Amino acid sequence: MNQVTENVFVETGYRGCNPGFVKTSEGVVMIDTPQIPKDALAYREIVQKHGKVIYLINTEPHGDHFTGNFFFDALCVAHQGTREAISQASLEALKERIKLLDPGFEPHLETYRIKLPTITFNQSMRLYVGKQTFELIHLPGHTASETAVFVPEERIVFTGDNIFNRVQVFLHEALPKEWLESLEFLKKLDVDHYLPGHGEVCARAYLDEQAAFIRDWVSSIQEAVKKGWTLLEAQERISFLDRYPMGAGMEAFGKELQKMNVARLYALAADGRL
Repeated sequence: MNQVTENVFVETGYRGCNPGFVKTSEGVVMIDTPQIPKDALAYREIVQKHGKVIYLINTEPHGDHFTGNFFFDALCVAHQGTREAISQASLEALKERIKLLDPGFEPHLETYRIKLPTITFNQSMRLYVGKQTFELIHLPGHTASETAVFVPEERIVFTGDNIFNRVQVFLHEALPKEWLESLEFLKKLDVDHYLPGHGEVCARAYLDEQAAFIRDWVSSIQEAVKKGWTLLEAQERISFLDRYPMGAGMEAFGKELQKMNVARLYALAADGRL
């Protein structure tokens, strides 16, 4: 567990997203949850030492961010699009994934349920908890409903998956143009620390590197289309695995991720949206 400020903590060692939390005088505000039950239960023990969990904010609708919601008794907050996407998730498919990631939890799967956000917003909202302000800001990019959580009193922002700090980026649902705009917005925030969805805590300077990686992906697909490559040809020839490593536990998924990224960007190019 990394302590970023006196009141802000983030875990960057789990397989999946980086869950974090902020301690306040009234309780704890969590940002995302571990996807593996044994991690979620261990994380819960740590968090509860700092106070009662009041709010749980989901920054996006991918399983590595919300699967652990089930283990926390707190009001869950998210963008409306995130709630809608999570509501469409298959419980059975999620249970099968949990079996693979945490076989020891299989005897308890009968009681497992998907916990949906119960408070939603569309553009932005503020939560006032103790002396801290939590500004939830809709910043589409990695997903259409991606959300940043800015805590001005702590001079930090949880960026969701709009930042992958020096690990492979997932573009399988990406909106690249909006993503680049969101990174520019994040650069203007008055913060000292950016807490990414994946990878280690970073500073403002990394955002230009993240933007460059997205632009390189886009350029590679635009060039492929210009050359007349089919999707399959592009998937065979385009890879950025030499640029950054895969996230922890995802090493074997690297080649498949490259194909997913190519497929998404190729489809956007075909629609004139790249």
